[in-house]
Amino acid sequence: MKCHSEGAARRVRFFETKCHSEGAARGICFLAVLLRFAFALAAAALTAPLAAVSIAQPAPAQAFPSRPVRIIVPSAPGGTIDIITRAITQKLTEGLGQPAIVENRPGSATTVSEEYVARSAPDGYTLLMTGTSRATNAHMYAKLAYDPLHDLTGISLVATSGNVLIVNPSLPAKSVGELIELARSSPTPLFYGTAAYGSSGHLAAELFKQLAGVKLTQVPYKGAAPAIADLLGGQIHMTFDNIPVALPHIRSGRLRALGVTSARRSPLLPDVPTIAEAGLPDYEMTAMFGLTAPARTPPEVIARLNAETVRALQTPQLRERFTGLGFDTVGSTPEEYNRLVAAEYERLGKLIREAGLKPR
Repeated sequence: MKCHSEGAARRVRFFETKCHSEGAARGICFLAVLLRFAFALAAAALTAPLAAVSIAQPAPAQAFPSRPVRIIVPSAPGGTIDIITRAITQKLTEGLGQPAIVENRPGSATTVSEEYVARSAPDGYTLLMTGTSRATNAHMYAKLAYDPLHDLTGISLVATSGNVLIVNPSLPAKSVGELIELARSSPTPLFYGTAAYGSSGHLAAELFKQLAGVKLTQVPYKGAAPAIADLLGGQIHMTFDNIPVALPHIRSGRLRALGVTSARRSPLLPDVPTIAEAGLPDYEMTAMFGLTAPARTPPEVIARLNAETVRALQTPQLRERFTGLGFDTVGSTPEEYNRLVAAEYERLGKLIREAGLKPR
């Protein structure tokens, strides 16, 4: 047989037309099928790399943020951290171009919220506004499922605030000295409320106990608001709370302020002495509040969040509002905030050990 066709298909047809044997035709037909299959495979092999290249092209990266950002608050609505967070979210929303949404997750001091954020995707869309407890939780809890110092990373220190020692007006103590004498002479213990185990208010009370040489019994709550409610109702005798939460009740006369925990008097309570002035000269305790993210959040995302946080804190409106609430506005770099947390971890850890507080 002679074949002068130009394509494989013509070769196949040649074989089929020249062969008159039924068996041969079947063989040739089988051969034709194989040839067609082989040519199809060859064509697919040539086009597959091009298709693969097209499929493998990554989608263009979306600029951060491309959706709402959640800020987790580790206390009930109405507490100090909640107040700070809600004050800053409007400015963050404007700066980020996406909604900044507050989500309250109280429970087990602040550990529930801290663990939740520590385990969240490190993409900048789940953040945490936290207080002094980030520096103390590792000392206060024996079996944390996360590391507060290393599984979270700072965005910015937002604000600081002194606490104020407040009592129910029914308590017969109108000064720090009188409270110390009452605690020493009372046949039953005085009860003090705390927003959380290991919170700045809890440690303020422990430092007070150490320096004054008195016994007080702690009643822990899930946030400052329920502690204040019980203090107003007379279920507890006293608490150390942040000035912004206590201020309306002090001004209304429903609670009595005996002293502030900071090194200087608060401009909002100019007639209330520092506890150091009132008889405990070595006394000082200041709360800190900062915005954090899961560790391993990309540096460029942290930088964007830091820039918008600092920009928000520099606006006259927010600074004026924070001052009116009793906060000292800060706005730091991520590195400065992380160093402060590490330093407070050491300082407050010493206080916790000396107070004999056992990890839970």
